[in-house]
Amino acid sequence: MNGKELITKAFKLEKTSRTPWVPFVGCHGAKLLNVSVKEYLNSEKLIFEGVSKAIELYKPDGIPVIFDLQIEAEALGCELQWLEKNPPSVISHILLSGKSVDELQIPSPNDKRISVALNAAKLIRKKFPDIALYGLITGPFTLALHLLGTDIFMKMLTEPNEIHKILNFTKKVAIAMAQYYIDAGCDVIALVDPMTSQIDTDSFKIFISQPASEIFGYIRKCKKLSSFFVCGHAQHNIEEMCKCKPDNISIDDNISLDFVKKIALDNNVSFGGNIKLTVVLLMGTPEDCQLNATECIEMAGDIGFILAPGCDIPFDTPPENIMAITELVNNKYIQETIKAKDINSSGLEIIDMKDYGSDRKVIIDVITLDSQSCAPCQYMVEAVKRVAPFFEGIVEWREHTIKKIEGVSFMNSLMVKNIPAICIDGKIAFVSQIPPQSELIAAIQKRINEKFKLFITSRNAEILIIAKDENEAIPLKENISKALKQTGKNLKLKISTDNNLRLSFGIISTPAVIITENKIKSQGEIPKVDIIKEWLKEL
Repeated sequence: MNGKELITKAFKLEKTSRTPWVPFVGCHGAKLLNVSVKEYLNSEKLIFEGVSKAIELYKPDGIPVIFDLQIEAEALGCELQWLEKNPPSVISHILLSGKSVDELQIPSPNDKRISVALNAAKLIRKKFPDIALYGLITGPFTLALHLLGTDIFMKMLTEPNEIHKILNFTKKVAIAMAQYYIDAGCDVIALVDPMTSQIDTDSFKIFISQPASEIFGYIRKCKKLSSFFVCGHAQHNIEEMCKCKPDNISIDDNISLDFVKKIALDNNVSFGGNIKLTVVLLMGTPEDCQLNATECIEMAGDIGFILAPGCDIPFDTPPENIMAITELVNNKYIQETIKAKDINSSGLEIIDMKDYGSDRKVIIDVITLDSQSCAPCQYMVEAVKRVAPFFEGIVEWREHTIKKIEGVSFMNSLMVKNIPAICIDGKIAFVSQIPPQSELIAAIQKRINEKFKLFITSRNAEILIIAKDENEAIPLKENISKALKQTGKNLKLKISTDNNLRLSFGIISTPAVIITENKIKSQGEIPKVDIIKEWLKEL
């Protein structure tokens, strides 16, 4: 049974002899050819050669032509920023430049890089007739966000009719792109809409369900298979995705595979994922990859499952890691022997975060897959960038990409489970959903207010003079009073002539000065014993 037949059986919820394997090779194809991503994604010849090389090395059952969610936006007039190792990112939004959605035209198969992708698809189809060829199209919500920017989130509340109008247009673009890829020979049309993870279930029902359902209905009429790709913490929308009636849904490791399995199969939809993209594929060993793949296969079973990474395979992923998964899916003996092994995470440093956020500035940490390659991550970072100037000199922000081991360690140390996420002074503030500007500003301002209050109260120290009698204390009291006045400090000053108190401090001669600092360690919560023990160690 060839790869195309195996994937078709899985999509139709028929039992398969082994797990189908679809590595999402996008910009990684450029790495295999030792060219830049910009060169690669602008050349049908290089795309064909890169995918051919990936098929030769990874022996997949299915593979995408390209993985680039900016093609349609570029054809519609959005400007792109090109990067060496990632797909381009959208840096301008055509509907914010004075154009209306009524002025936009559905791209033709000859527009911009669309023709490059379609010609590459035809070449791949001709050379590899037995592999399931995936044509990836940008989902209506993600494309709408590219066209309008993050204003879309506010306008969903204030101008819902305008958003419906934009989504009706992006739906038509998706249907046109689906037809182009079908004509080019693709077997599976994957609607990739990662930004839907940023909206709640009610908003999904109101804005996404209808256009997505119409797109999948169109693909079904063309007698082709369909898949609904999402990334990020989209667990709350999985059931609604299934109700849009794709043949398959594909998720990343932000969502538990057993959760998706139950929801998908209950709705007669196949499912795919869930190989960890960074800590395993990019940074792990071949053994790590085989163990993670085995865990996925064991959890998913042999009905309706496609083994795949959660998203576009990172550029620098070692080929031997991907090849190890190929070896595994074709060898049940390896699957049995690998189960006893554990993924080696001993190299991950867990950072001591107990004092994190004690700096005078408010620290905002944005934890991402990579804002240069992940649309939800890009717009989460942009949300922080946009408000940071309002707090110049008070707020400092940083991005931590989990494509680097330092980012994974930081994520684990803050106990962040899903990305993208915004943490304020070490506390998780926003997860997966991009906050409206007003909410983000309010959260930052709240922390600034808390910090200012803590700063004031932490300076609520006192000075204790211990003397034999009042007369002995007077000269020292006068000097301390002058020092306080000259420094502008407002500390309480007390005098004690209690001999027992003197002895309790171990003071041999008087007058003596003791300065104590009253420092607030917690408010509005009951600290755990381990935390209190750490405080006591400071004494």
